[in-house]
Amino acid sequence: MSVLAAIAVIALLVAVHEAGHFLAARLQGIYANRFAIGFGPILWKYQGAETEYSIRAIPLGGFVGFPDDDPDSDIPADDPNLLKNRPILDRAIVISAGVIANLVFAYLVFVVQFGIIGVPETFNPQPGILVPQVMSETTPAAQAGIRPGDVLVAANGEPIEGGEPAVQDFIQLIKASPNTPVELTVQRGSRELDLAVTPEVGADGTAVIGVQLQPNGDFGYRRPHNPIEVITLAAQQFQDMLVRTVVGFISLVTNFNEMASQVAGPVKIVEQGAGLAHSSAAMLFPFTAIISINLAIINILPLPALDGGQLAFLLVEALRGKPLPDRLQENVMQTGLVLLLGLGVFLIVRDTTQLEVFQNLRQ
Repeated sequence: MSVLAAIAVIALLVAVHEAGHFLAARLQGIYANRFAIGFGPILWKYQGAETEYSIRAIPLGGFVGFPDDDPDSDIPADDPNLLKNRPILDRAIVISAGVIANLVFAYLVFVVQFGIIGVPETFNPQPGILVPQVMSETTPAAQAGIRPGDVLVAANGEPIEGGEPAVQDFIQLIKASPNTPVELTVQRGSRELDLAVTPEVGADGTAVIGVQLQPNGDFGYRRPHNPIEVITLAAQQFQDMLVRTVVGFISLVTNFNEMASQVAGPVKIVEQGAGLAHSSAAMLFPFTAIISINLAIINILPLPALDGGQLAFLLVEALRGKPLPDRLQENVMQTGLVLLLGLGVFLIVRDTTQLEVFQNLRQ
């Protein structure tokens, strides 16, 4: 069920992204004749007055189709409501609306989380730091032997105090120790274990060990004091996650050789989402938000076959006063699509072979 929940989250975010494109077109009176979630063979479809809605077999994306280049369309080529005949600003709004929809949706996820589930809070704080979740079997924490439910009671021989300040101090210790072993004392039930974890440089350029941390004590959720608190906390959480995601992408570009191994494909994303859902259904909220933000940032990159690539074509058109030749645009977009599909297949194969079930078969 946790795997299905993670897949459902990804499908929902794809639908949100494509709905952004679709609504931006329809609200401007631009024709849109297809709205699809997934690619490949059609599993289900509904023909509306102007648009065919469908769910397809390969759930790795989606698309909004326009009749501009549809040979079966009976709309005149000079119709002002075809996307290609609209001014550059109208087309830019349609192309960028998917990214905007994902960012707005991520913020609303936090609003719902704080407004309905509540504000996370630790009661009766105890010494140490609780590890509620180890992100995956390949993280430094997992390789060191740290397990969900462990309590970190000492680091490098120094006792760990309780409360949120202890969590922040420990995070700073990890950040200051890239590729350097950190000696930990871990409370696991009635036992104390001595472990050594070596932080690795994460996608945002800082050292991480791949765990979630929270103050040790009785964890729960309290009702927000008022709507202003919900809106404020959601904005803070959204801003923090957006900044960290952007910094991570910048680090990937500027330090690709070291960061490439941190890139996750659909299989790894589903695995991490399933782990979070299994730990706590409430964890699906931040998971949904961070994937929505990542989807927005990826799509705005100026790469062929992505929204950013199409916006780049519009920028060139604005500077030249006329669009690039259709054949050139088609060749660039097709080449980009092939490269992205190739990267997707590579990530799926790599991440699948790293799943725990396959790792166990090798042992």
